[in-house]
Amino acid sequence: MKVDLVFEGGGIKGLAFVGSVCCLEDHGYEFERCAGTSSGSIISTLVSVGYTGKELKKIILNTDFNKFIENDKYNTLESTFRLMSKNGIYNNSYVYEWITELLSKKNKLKFKDAFLDNKSRLKIIASDITKKDIVIMPNDLINYDIDPMEFEIAKAVQMSTSIPFYFQPVKLENKNSYNFIVDGGLLSNFPIWIFDVEGTPRWPTFGFNLISDEQSYTSQGERDIISFTTDTITTVFNRNENIYIREKDSIRTINVPTLGVKTTDFNISKELILKLFDEGYKSTETFLNTWNFEEYLHTYRM
Repeated sequence: MKVDLVFEGGGIKGLAFVGSVCCLEDHGYEFERCAGTSSGSIISTLVSVGYTGKELKKIILNTDFNKFIENDKYNTLESTFRLMSKNGIYNNSYVYEWITELLSKKNKLKFKDAFLDNKSRLKIIASDITKKDIVIMPNDLINYDIDPMEFEIAKAVQMSTSIPFYFQPVKLENKNSYNFIVDGGLLSNFPIWIFDVEGTPRWPTFGFNLISDEQSYTSQGERDIISFTTDTITTVFNRNENIYIREKDSIRTINVPTLGVKTTDFNISKELILKLFDEGYKSTETFLNTWNFEEYLHTYRM
């Protein structure tokens, strides 16, 4: 059966989604369209351009995620200066380079390469703090006088993963000015609605939601600017969105535990990556054991 996938944002915790992808493939699902915010945009992108679950598992086990910030390690004074002068402590360029390399291997670098039947198979969520509005790419790029088809997917992922204050915002040029674009989770961390249609859908949409029990840095006695900034942002992103998820959405949402892993734990070990993978796989399998598309349609869409 075909299925659309929507992945929540959650930083390094999003590695658990790879286990979910593998489980769906093992159960015979074919992926039609994908959407995601922040780390969810990474998984969505790689699935949309043709990476299999097994390939994704190999990638995450062989990636040193500490490289996302290892070239930008600062003390408290330096971090404060960069936060004030550059609107973010760390540079997020490595994400762009990493995604570009992976997309090159599939020869799919621009949004036009992810189109099927004149519709994009991929949607990436970001936040425009200049316009104070959500940005759904590629569709909304036309509002910036940008050809959506020619826009780099890796640049969209970089924007979607730029955690405010933690990473420097991406400047999106618009004629003679520019807009500051940051992590999509600021406005929509779980866009489960993005592929919904009027009437009866031809296939289901599955949402993947991260269940977090991470401890804040400040609760552990950390009082530096990085810890305070990280806790502030994760409070926004990790709010209990289950309260706001409608019943018809919760019934198609797979909740994945994240084992206390923090959003910015870029020094994560391979052992912990495998544990996150297993959580994603098990949670998805449990969901599939009770999922019934016909029942969903009868109850919520007819």
